[in-house]
Amino acid sequence: MKRSDLTLGELSARDHAFYGLVWAGATLTARADRALRRAHDLPLSWFEVMLWLHGQDGPVAASDLGEKTLLSRSQVSRVTDALVARGLVERVPSPTDARSVRIALSATGREAFAEADATRRAALAEPFDDRLDDRDIEALERVWAKLKQRERP
Repeated sequence: MKRSDLTLGELSARDHAFYGLVWAGATLTARADRALRRAHDLPLSWFEVMLWLHGQDGPVAASDLGEKTLLSRSQVSRVTDALVARGLVERVPSPTDARSVRIALSATGREAFAEADATRRAALAEPFDDRLDDRDIEALERVWAKLKQRERP
């Protein structure tokens, strides 16, 4: 039986751009996830939480992580529990509310993040560093900034 190539048919430029973004996101996410799991037994969702924690000067509320990451609140909670169990993240009492805790990377977590980030960069070097020049990256940054803008009432 002859295999036929599937097509999406006729798409407008906007539809093609949308599906291109979906494809790129899914493909690059899968590539990074595979590399992180293989090298560090660290799913991309865990890496994302560590990425946000790495960028902070101090511990943060889990709810703040939930607002920034691509994860739901319950996912952030489960990921945090798993990271705490591995010693990569620590819970710190809130200085302003005795009932709540904040989350921070542990010293071990900072080292693990640096190693995992190097793995992520290596995994994405071919599509980003080898294929895209500085103008391409700047264009992606402009598109990303526009797409992230909140709707104005």
